[in-house]
Amino acid sequence: MPDEHRAHSRDFVASLDKGLKVLLCFDRKHPRLNLSEVARLTGYSPATARRLLMTLQALDYLHGDGKHFWVAPRTLLLARPYLTSRPAAQLAQPVLDLLAERTRQSASLGILLDKDVLIIARSTGRRTLSTGLGIGSRLPAYCSSLGRALLSTLPMEDVTNYLASTALEPWTPKTTRTIAAVTAHVTRCRITGWAECNEELELGVRSIAVPVHNTAGEAVAAVSLSVRAERMTMQAFEETHLGAIREAGRRLGATVPFD
Repeated sequence: MPDEHRAHSRDFVASLDKGLKVLLCFDRKHPRLNLSEVARLTGYSPATARRLLMTLQALDYLHGDGKHFWVAPRTLLLARPYLTSRPAAQLAQPVLDLLAERTRQSASLGILLDKDVLIIARSTGRRTLSTGLGIGSRLPAYCSSLGRALLSTLPMEDVTNYLASTALEPWTPKTTRTIAAVTAHVTRCRITGWAECNEELELGVRSIAVPVHNTAGEAVAAVSLSVRAERMTMQAFEETHLGAIREAGRRLGATVPFD
């Protein structure tokens, strides 16, 4: 439902929308938040943020110590219906497992959701990474290989609008933070069919991603592989593993229904 229609729809429950936005404030960068931080991240008044936080705590979706709040285990129940009822994650898992086992690295499958990449399936190889990624993790599209691969499938006007409305924050000292540079990465992916992230999300971690197209030729997701930087250069990474990533992308597009 478009934002401009929500406030005028009799079927739209604004309080539910606000509560869910509060829950979504918590992530890897914000594992513990206080009242003022939640108000800032959501744009709600402190009074509104406080009522929402206290309600979520009373329902056992948040825990707190009187000053800070953090996500409680009950929130896992919100993801369970998707994981158990939709086939995408289940059917994708064997493909990711095979990619991870073949390369001995970590493989991820993501879709574009709002301004972020949402990880919907993941397999960790024998050589584990410290990224802490898992199903449900969100990544910024502008500086992740998954995000750049997904952005490359959109009309250029949409990419321009996305970049103009996104704060290009520095995740590491190597994060690309100019619209021109991000656009160049996306354009390169349009030409080559793959995107890279060279220590821009986490120092010491490189990743390569390719878009996943379904049997109708529509871009529906992206699959990536990540390696420790000390194990291989980006050039060696491309030469060694790009073929396997592309093969996984083709298999995912042919066998996994994304809806």
